[in-house]
Amino acid sequence: DSAAAFGCLLSDMWLGEFDCVSPEVFHSVLVKRYPAFRKRMQQDAQEFLICVLNELHEALKKVRAQLCQRRCRTSAKASGGSVSETSIITQLFEGQLSYDITCQECRTTTSRPETFTVLSLPIPSKSTCSLQDCLKCFFKQDTLTRNNQIHCSWCGTKRDAAVKATITKAPQIVIFHLKRFEWQGKHRRKLSTDIRYPPGNLDLSPYSSPLSCKDAKYSLCAVVNHVGFLDDGHYTAFCKHSVTENWYSFDDAQIAEIPDSLVQTDTAYLLFY
Repeated sequence: DSAAAFGCLLSDMWLGEFDCVSPEVFHSVLVKRYPAFRKRMQQDAQEFLICVLNELHEALKKVRAQLCQRRCRTSAKASGGSVSETSIITQLFEGQLSYDITCQECRTTTSRPETFTVLSLPIPSKSTCSLQDCLKCFFKQDTLTRNNQIHCSWCGTKRDAAVKATITKAPQIVIFHLKRFEWQGKHRRKLSTDIRYPPGNLDLSPYSSPLSCKDAKYSLCAVVNHVGFLDDGHYTAFCKHSVTENWYSFDDAQIAEIPDSLVQTDTAYLLFY
């Protein structure tokens, strides 16, 4: 299955017996569930990533639930529901946001929780900005008016509302998707903004609740780059070795060690901290 194929891919990569390793077996298993990625045309790396995480989560949570039921048959009924929804994927990548929604008429505030594995960040500038600028734009208070009004249970009718997001559970690994593709009228275009992102000490505490801001500083561990346009482009990756802490560039079959200074690029599309 997908988890076994992914495990074999990781083993082949870490054994170091080959100059490069093709993920074709894992890909062939994955496209059975997600046929859109079978076509030989450019697909979105962020969409592919979410499919991979979902597929691995579904496969691994079943294994976890089966093991738990074998070990704890007497308590399987009590714990089965919550155990089956967790996996190594949720433990590593899943975080939680809380959206505080305040009615502009009666000032009543309600909170709506939402889990996430990838944070899609808007890009506030066309030329250059920082990752912190993108985070500030994502977490700034927004106002819902007109067709976007919310139904206030206290007022009993639709009202304008202020909405603000806060991180209530920070994931061990946080993934940022930089929204480089945007609609302009009826057409989509790519933003080539140079976004500066820190290699370490990324502090998420300004966007977190007090209880979740402990250990909220992150270090960069991987970057997915996109060069090209909407329908014609090329993906590469930079990954930090977890033991040696050296950086490597992955460009199809070309793998090379690179200096830390080259990790900062104006083509970054996905950031892993």
